[in-house]
Amino acid sequence: QTSKHREPCHSLSLSGSGLSRGERTENYSPIFFPQSDLLKTSTMKFVRFIMKNATLANVPKHIEHFAKFSPSPLSMKQFLDFGSTNACEATSFVFLRQELPVRLSNIMKEINLLPDRLLTTPSVQMVQSWYVQSLMEILAFLDKTPDSHSVLDEFVDTLVNIRNRHNEVVPTMAQGVIEYKSVFGQDPVTNQNIQYFLDRFYMSRISIRMLINQHTLVFDGATNPLHPNTIGSIDPHCDVTEVVRDAYQSAKLVCDQYYLSSPDLMLQEMNVNNRKQPISIVYVPSHLYHMLFELFKNAMRATIENHDASNRLPPIQVMVAIGGEDLSIKVSDRGGGVPFRKIENLFSYMYSTAPTPERAVSCSLQAGFGYGLPISRLYAQYFQGDLQLYSMEGYGTDAVIHMKALSTDSVERLPVYNKTALRNYKVSQEADDWCVPSREPLDLTIYRVAK
Repeated sequence: QTSKHREPCHSLSLSGSGLSRGERTENYSPIFFPQSDLLKTSTMKFVRFIMKNATLANVPKHIEHFAKFSPSPLSMKQFLDFGSTNACEATSFVFLRQELPVRLSNIMKEINLLPDRLLTTPSVQMVQSWYVQSLMEILAFLDKTPDSHSVLDEFVDTLVNIRNRHNEVVPTMAQGVIEYKSVFGQDPVTNQNIQYFLDRFYMSRISIRMLINQHTLVFDGATNPLHPNTIGSIDPHCDVTEVVRDAYQSAKLVCDQYYLSSPDLMLQEMNVNNRKQPISIVYVPSHLYHMLFELFKNAMRATIENHDASNRLPPIQVMVAIGGEDLSIKVSDRGGGVPFRKIENLFSYMYSTAPTPERAVSCSLQAGFGYGLPISRLYAQYFQGDLQLYSMEGYGTDAVIHMKALSTDSVERLPVYNKTALRNYKVSQEADDWCVPSREPLDLTIYRVAK
């Protein structure tokens, strides 16, 4: 879908070499084998191999060091103030070269707590290698001075490379889960561990991308032509109803292509602070768009499939309301609803039975790993909000996005590796302290009193 509220693109050069400090060998000149270019090349590769492995050998030490620190959550107001009034690239550079390793190392410690059989899948090992490489590249800037423009430019290029490298983290990790399930099946304890980890892992990824996007967008010297007043990826006056309509139109386009029809939109808003003013908040439009697009997709598909014999589709109703603390968006459909026992499964990474999606149709209403809702809930929770589903089987579903109305309350929600987190990976299967109902009626004949 082509929407102006999707995550912004970056018109930045990718001139960074992608090598860490230990790997840079441009000035290396082999003095023992000066005769042959082929020999020089072989020697260069050998030295690079040795130096890279020496650097890799120190990665666990770096992870241990930085994982001892807790991430520093920023509020939306801090993001905004820094980008608008105190936009010092050197200050951002010094903060990020410390903060990014902390966030990376905290979540990398938790990856190693996953079941060994999941860790050894090719997809999960690939994701781990991306994180190790990105950590090494950022660590290369720890002893560099921010006074040099070339260093700052190189840092921006490195961040862009890292962001691009991690573009496929979600589908690749999802593929690892599929590989694991296909071989080893599922059990409740493993499911709980993986659910706990992936919620934290993807939340960490959202926060890292947020930091990278803010730095690269604020300091690339360009202005977003569609949103000239944005501060990086943040819109200080995000028009909520505009994002709602944009997400609806994008979902409608896909729905029309797939089903040849789509339900209409009925939109209302309630601003208790000023009934005449449109509702706007300080927010990241691409995050809100992502959540709404997912909810509209689900609502449209359910509506059409539940009314396939009807000549008229009931509309999707949206209410946007803002009060003193909260801004809420309710998306209501008449799609037949979901049984109550299945609601939490809709947010489960292990529950999804969706097939591996084809890259070319990843925006289809039918394609995906089934991660749309759990990832959308993380986007809502990232700035202390939430996404909840209320369903009436046989009628329809209400999906409600809750967000903080005030930028001072919108503070990053970040995972931290500590003893509490460690205990969550050591949960064992215990007997339930509530009776589990049997699926079959109780045969009382076997309990007859002997005469």
